[in-house]
Amino acid sequence: MMNWHKFHHGHWRDRMFRKGDFKYMILDLLKDKPRHGYEIIREMESRFMGMYTPSAGIVYPTLQYLEELGYVTAEQQDGKKVYTITDEGLRFLVEQEKVMSEIKDNMKQFCGCCQQGEAPEIMREVWNLGLLCTRGVLRANKEKLEKIHQILTGAYAEIESILGH
Repeated sequence: MMNWHKFHHGHWRDRMFRKGDFKYMILDLLKDKPRHGYEIIREMESRFMGMYTPSAGIVYPTLQYLEELGYVTAEQQDGKKVYTITDEGLRFLVEQEKVMSEIKDNMKQFCGCCQQGEAPEIMREVWNLGLLCTRGVLRANKEKLEKIHQILTGAYAEIESILGH
């Protein structure tokens, strides 16, 4: 059976952001356009090529904190809270340009291994496969689940042997 735990709690994740850095990432996303929390999660996931997905447990409290600071405002649209960066938030982000630059450098290092050759396409396919399986296994019968498990276990072993792990 595949060990999904190692994909979610590897050494990179623990050092991705220093304490307090995540607020800069959210402000940086919101400077492009207003977004709701789920959009922030998906865009962050996209920027990290599927290798990191922030949880709602970090996104929403950070948005609340930024709102309390006056750096973002929230407005209900189509039943969702949409966040917009304020002028004060933009000024703060400009003032923290050096910090933001360091964070972006860390992101590049984190994703550097995935920006070579075909790695981005491979990571996208891994992501798409994960989404397909997540949606599909909830509706699959026992036969289909066994076949999917067999295919994934075989693919994992084959890729592991190619990579020499």
